[in-house]
Amino acid sequence: MRQNAVAVVGAAETTRLGVIPEMSQIQLHADAALNALADCGLKLSDIDGIATAVETPQQIAHYLGITPTWVDGTSVGGCSFMLHVRHAAAAIEAGLCTTVLITHAESGKSMIGKLPRFTAPDSLNGQFEAPFGVVGPPSMFPIPVLRYMKTHGITDEQLAMVAVAQREWAALNPRATMQAPITVDDVLNSRMIAYPLRLLQCCLVTDGGGALILTSAERARDFPHKPVYVLGTGESVETPMVSQMQSFDSSRAFRTAGPLAFREAGITHSDVDHLMIYDAFAHLPLYGLGDLGFMPHEDTGPFVAEGHTRPGGRLPLNTNGGGLSYMHSGMYGMYALQESVRQMRGTAPAQVAEAKISVCHGVGGMFAASGTVIFTNET
Repeated sequence: MRQNAVAVVGAAETTRLGVIPEMSQIQLHADAALNALADCGLKLSDIDGIATAVETPQQIAHYLGITPTWVDGTSVGGCSFMLHVRHAAAAIEAGLCTTVLITHAESGKSMIGKLPRFTAPDSLNGQFEAPFGVVGPPSMFPIPVLRYMKTHGITDEQLAMVAVAQREWAALNPRATMQAPITVDDVLNSRMIAYPLRLLQCCLVTDGGGALILTSAERARDFPHKPVYVLGTGESVETPMVSQMQSFDSSRAFRTAGPLAFREAGITHSDVDHLMIYDAFAHLPLYGLGDLGFMPHEDTGPFVAEGHTRPGGRLPLNTNGGGLSYMHSGMYGMYALQESVRQMRGTAPAQVAEAKISVCHGVGGMFAASGTVIFTNET
C-alpha cells in the first residue's frame, strides 16, 4: 500500500457512551455510522464499502439501506478494526470501492440485542483450553502476566502505574467513564479479580460504538476536516494456545504486525508523537511498548512508573484514558482508532501539542491477532 494514498475523512463514536439500555447493538452501529457521516458531510448513498466485526456486513448494509460493492467481515477480536482499515485502504487503492464505512458497536453492559459469543466444543480452544477452566481473559492472562513480571523484573507498583497514568488522561476527557484521580495504593488495594490483576487494572464493561469513513487522498481534500492519512499498516494472527504460552515474553502476532506497519510507513520510533495500545488489562501497554520495539521489555515498567506516558510525558500513551478508564464495550480497537484520529485532527480533549504521527496498535482473540495502523496529518 502506498503511503498517504488513503485518508480518514469521517470519524465519530455513538452519541453516548457508558450505559445505554434503550438502544440495541445494531442501533448503536447505526448511531455511530450516522454520526460519522454527519462528521464529513456524506450520505448513506455515498458509501460503497462496508466493514464490521461480530455483526455481519450484510446485516449492517441491510439495516442502513446500503448496497456496497465491497465488504469485509473480518472478525479476529478487538483489533478487527485495525485490520479493516488496512483492508479498506487496499480496496480503495485497487478501485474496488471509493468510500468505506467501518462500524463497530456493542451493548457490552446492557446486553440489548448483543450477539452471543461461544467457544465451539470441537474447536482448538474448546478441546484443549476450556476443559481445563481457561474460558476467558481473567483466567487466561494471569499466569503469563506473572511470568512476564518475573522474567523482566516488573513490579506490582509499576503495573499499577499503568492504570494511574491513564486515569490522568481520562480526567482531561469529559466523555471518559472514570475520571476521578487514583493512586498506586488505590489500584493495589482494589478488589482482586485474578492475581495479580486487580479491579482497577481490568477494563470497563460499557455500551457504545464508533465508525470511520475512508476514501482516497485525492477526494479527502474536499471534506470539512483536515485529512488523516493512513501512513502504514500491519496485521497478523496466530494460534491462541501458542500465543498464550508465549505471551509472558511477547506474541508473534504483536511482533509481526507492528514492524510491518513501521516499515510500510518508513518511520522510526523516534518519529512517533502519540501512541495508542489496546489495554483490556493493565499489562498490555507494557507488552506493546516492548513488542513494538520502543524499548526492551525490562524497561517498560520503569518507563511508565517514571511518568513518561502520562500528561506531559515524552511518549503520550492512551490519551483518551484507554479501556481502563475511557470505555470498553468488549472489543476496544475502534475507540483507540478514534482517539488517534482526534489527535491527528487536533481535536482531542487532551490534545498532544504538534502531534504529527500516531501509532495505533491493537490485539484480539486473547493475543491470537494483532493489527497496527500508523496515521499522519502531513502529506
